[in-house]
Amino acid sequence: MGRWICCLCSRVADSLMLLLVLALSCNPSTAATASPSAPHVKPSYNFGRTFLGLDKCNACIGTSICKKFFKEEIRFDTWLSSRLKLPPSYLLSYSGNYTDDAKSWRMVDITRLTSKYQHDRADKRICTSLLKTKTCSLERALRRTQRFQKWLRAKRLTPDLVQGLSSPMLRCPSQRLLDRIVRRYAEVPDAGSIYMDHLTDRDKLRLLYTLSVNSHPILLQIFPDVEGWPFPRYLGSCGRLVVSASTRPLRDFYGAAPEVAADLALQLLAVLRSMGTNDLNYFFYFTHVDAGTFGVFSNGHLFIRDASTLGIIDKEEGSQLIDGQQEYKDIFSCLTVDCQSAFVSCNSIREKHSLVMVCQELLPKLLKGKFLQPVQEKIDSFLQHCADGLADDQGLNEAVAELEEILKPLRSCDSRFAYRYPDCKYSDKY
Repeated sequence: MGRWICCLCSRVADSLMLLLVLALSCNPSTAATASPSAPHVKPSYNFGRTFLGLDKCNACIGTSICKKFFKEEIRFDTWLSSRLKLPPSYLLSYSGNYTDDAKSWRMVDITRLTSKYQHDRADKRICTSLLKTKTCSLERALRRTQRFQKWLRAKRLTPDLVQGLSSPMLRCPSQRLLDRIVRRYAEVPDAGSIYMDHLTDRDKLRLLYTLSVNSHPILLQIFPDVEGWPFPRYLGSCGRLVVSASTRPLRDFYGAAPEVAADLALQLLAVLRSMGTNDLNYFFYFTHVDAGTFGVFSNGHLFIRDASTLGIIDKEEGSQLIDGQQEYKDIFSCLTVDCQSAFVSCNSIREKHSLVMVCQELLPKLLKGKFLQPVQEKIDSFLQHCADGLADDQGLNEAVAELEEILKPLRSCDSRFAYRYPDCKYSDKY
């Protein structure tokens, strides 16, 4: 009897379980609740090769940071938006965000070496000049040139391989500077060698193209910020886009408080002094300055934001190209400038050259009307004297020291200047 009752109970339990399963399957709302939720579709950038400039490689800058773009570890300033969209491709620069762990983000600048219009114009020039067609394979066309064929055969980057390029950095080249470029070129695995054996044909074309269009990323690579040079950190390139640490242009600080303006002016003078006197014995000079040439990090530290107009003279070796050799012109000389542009003679550059330009273009806008008399009058008088070219016997260091003595008492020591705070509290230097 007991065995029969147990069997009956078991059958009743099985029947109740079957009814429960049927009820759940017949009730759509209950079934939906019981099933796992649909996977969340993560919005993504629809990157195209054209936007990045990858369709132009190997007539491009590099590919070292492309994975970061496609993994969305580099995002433009709309990265918090639920609908991620690429900005217009015609802009010259973009604000972006960069991460290594997908949790902490830091701001970066994403820039083109020239505007997309200038890039497109240069691409057309390559095709029409070399192959007599409106469109072509840029890489195939540039590979056929006499200059690149010399690069392919070369074991070492020598002055004759860069003669006639429009970059100010290469107008007065030394072998020591060119060796530094090859040894520190960051778009290839570091070989630490002055010889180009570790560069593939593709690498050589990318390096030549970058030097021909804009030497800014090369300067960031060969004079890195971690060694104390006043440039933002180079993070990598993808196609024709360059990624570097973010800075705000100096123009954003023209309306800053007097103590901020004085601090930035003193930093600007210090940068100019280091450009003329440094441990490696290179003399840096500007061929042009404007409100975007210098930038300021979030900690208040001033850097050279745009190095494209920087020339370099090797005070240790001197230039290994005489001025006549600079007149050599080919398609690489004309990618971003008029082929008829005249070169500045290496012998015509003076030590105070950059300071005079800064006194003409930047310091008056930064310091004008900021201070009480008679201090403001002293500043205005010096800037006018400096803009006129300074006295013939007055060098860079003397002129900088004169303005520094006026500005030093005008700056303050507080948390707004994080790059030197709280050190300034315990140092007579400030």
